[in-house]
Order: sequence, then C-alpha cells, then structure tokens
Amino acid sequence: MRYFISCETTYAFREGPDFSIKFDMISMPPRHRKLLTLAFLVRNGVVPHEERHVLLGLKKRGFGIGKWNGFGGKVERTDTSIASAAVREIQEEANVQVSVEDLESRGVLLFTFEQSNEVMEVHVYVTEKFSGQPSESNEMKPQWYDVSRIPFNTMWADDRFWLPHVLSGKSVQGNFRFAADEDSLLD
Repeated sequence: MRYFISCETTYAFREGPDFSIKFDMISMPPRHRKLLTLAFLVRNGVVPHEERHVLLGLKKRGFGIGKWNGFGGKVERTDTSIASAAVREIQEEANVQVSVEDLESRGVLLFTFEQSNEVMEVHVYVTEKFSGQPSESNEMKPQWYDVSRIPFNTMWADDRFWLPHVLSGKSVQGNFRFAADEDSLLD
C-alpha cells in the first residue's frame, strides 16, 4: 500500500489486480512538523544519445548515514524561503551554486517514523542549472548516476516509488511511514 495526500485529506491507494486505484481515507494524529528540502541536480548525457544523469550524495554522517540521496536538509530561521534553504543546502553539501529561480518545485513528501511524534515535511526540487563542479563535503560524497541506473537498493525505501516520476518531469505528493529501524516502510 502506498500513501498520497491531497490538500488536507490523506488517502491510501492500493493497486488492485486490474491496476485500478482504490482510495481509503486515513486519519493522521496531530504531530509536530519539521520543514525540510530535498533537491536533485540533473544533466544531459555527456555524449549524444547518452542517458540523463542525476547527482546523488552518499550521506557521511547523521540522519540517513550510508544512504544515497539528493541534497537538502532543515529550513533554518535565517532562510528567506523554502527554496533558498534548498540552495543553501546544495552549496553546503555538494559545493555547487544554484539560483532560487532555477529550482523547479516537484512536490511535497511527508515522512513519519514509528515511535516518533514528528512529521518531516520535505519539499522536493529539481534543477538543470548550476555552476561549479560537485565535490565532497563533510556531509556528502556526490556522484553522478544514469537515471536508468539509480542505486535504489542503497537509498531510502520510498525513493523507488516517487523519484522516477520526479526525474521524468512530474510532480508528486506522498506520505510514507517508516518503522523504527528507519529502513522498513510500514503499511
């Protein structure tokens, strides 16, 4: 079962044997929200007819250590917008520059973890415009991947459900609940 949100109502959908989508309303208990960003840098292949590439970073410390992910983090009080927080995080984690105007919003994902009363509200962005060469920081080790060869087995379990849509130009909204081990999706 996968979860998606629409406005104020959360729905679960199951793909049935006939590939139809069935919706069930879900109630979510009130929780503290933590505002975060997640950004993906993409580029066309270096040679003609080569796949597009996405820049992922291997998390070296803290939450999500050992997983490949996009670049992002907490929105700080000093950030002038959610998008400006994404720009700051890209600079800090990948050592490249991006303009707020060049970020394309691709949706919002909500994450909850078993035994936590916090909701992580993650704003997802994509950009093809950036300057500088990505380089390792104290938080992330960046590496380019063909979009057809994304290492989902070493990423967050939910990524395989929504990241291909984001990289193909679509917007997403989702709600994912993780077990206390931070690896297993519940429901």
